[in-house]
Amino acid sequence: METRLVQPPQKALPVLQRGVVDLHVLEDFERKLEHSYKTGTPLKIKAGFDPTSPDLHLGHFVLLKKLRQFQDMGHIVQFVIGDFTALIGDPTGRSEIRKPISSEQIAENAKTYEKQVYRILLPEQTHVVFNSSWMKTLGVDGLVRIAGLQTVARFLERDDFQKRMVERLPIHLHELLYPLMQGYDSVVLGSDVELGGSDQLFNLLVGRDLLRQHQKDPQVVMTLPLLVGLDGEKKMSKSLRNAVAMEDSPDEMFGRLMSVPDQLIESYGTLLTDLDPSVLKMMHPRDAKIEMAKSVVTQFHGMEQAAQSAESFIRVFSRKEIPEDVPLIRIGGTGTVKLSSVMVQAGAAKSESHAKQLIRQGAVDWNGETILDPFLQVLPDNHILKVGKRFYCRVLQGETEV
Repeated sequence: METRLVQPPQKALPVLQRGVVDLHVLEDFERKLEHSYKTGTPLKIKAGFDPTSPDLHLGHFVLLKKLRQFQDMGHIVQFVIGDFTALIGDPTGRSEIRKPISSEQIAENAKTYEKQVYRILLPEQTHVVFNSSWMKTLGVDGLVRIAGLQTVARFLERDDFQKRMVERLPIHLHELLYPLMQGYDSVVLGSDVELGGSDQLFNLLVGRDLLRQHQKDPQVVMTLPLLVGLDGEKKMSKSLRNAVAMEDSPDEMFGRLMSVPDQLIESYGTLLTDLDPSVLKMMHPRDAKIEMAKSVVTQFHGMEQAAQSAESFIRVFSRKEIPEDVPLIRIGGTGTVKLSSVMVQAGAAKSESHAKQLIRQGAVDWNGETILDPFLQVLPDNHILKVGKRFYCRVLQGETEV
């Protein structure tokens, strides 16, 4: 596999350390970079993604962006699709056991991951691997051997499990296996560096220990900040309905990013773009949000499309005096649907008869146009619903569970 020329440590370090939360340990990282440069041997940079939902989102993009920086410095990315570990479920940040997901659904989700990753990463410097290829052949004896290298006491020290014990919530035995399986991936792959979110530090350090215990050079552990979702509270997640998918259309992506709470603009600019955070901080929140959204959309859809999405958003929202922080509502169904049904699903009416009554009264606007036909069929595609003087929402069509 051809790779770019490995860059010297003095050039690579400032770029690769930018925005990093944890780095274990810097001396090892410098040593590995120096050896890589002198020998012309690329480092193997690992990141794992469990396909528990169909699409990658901008929370994943934070890691992918850093992986791409490693590739630009001449290194190889090991993109691990955790089709086996997804069956266990990562207990990180969970107060209860994850709901099981079928192997068939995991396989379908994995296909989308394998396709979407190349929107960011360079194919010629990316190894996409599925950890089921070695986990399924590990066997009970292999699992017992690996489990014998770690202690239960250490695993129970992690915050997630401590909280459950205090609240007398169950901890299932298979959840203790997850960090072992993730760490064993590193042993099999001989990873030099592993990336993960800041909540993954425990799991990544287990991998570092397992490499050492297998007489291999321990991996460097690097964590990045978690991207807070559109709700402004919890980390971005499809299951929490606060995510922006990498496969979103330009207008959909731009509109979602414009709903980011003002206090997160600087964070989004730092984690998702190359914009100067200090410049964003000095701008009016609305202007800073537009620049941030344009920069993100450009990376996925190009500069021209980003400019068109910005113009469309400004035309619809600003010129019609629609609030900028309009909530995003996804409704069920496909194709055209009754506007009255949209109103009920969006919470703007108690029932379809109530919705039709509001429409007849001239109290309903659809994308800036007052609607009087109570039986109107509409195609929800990033449209604005206004009911009365105060109810606004931006409507998109899709699964109600995202």
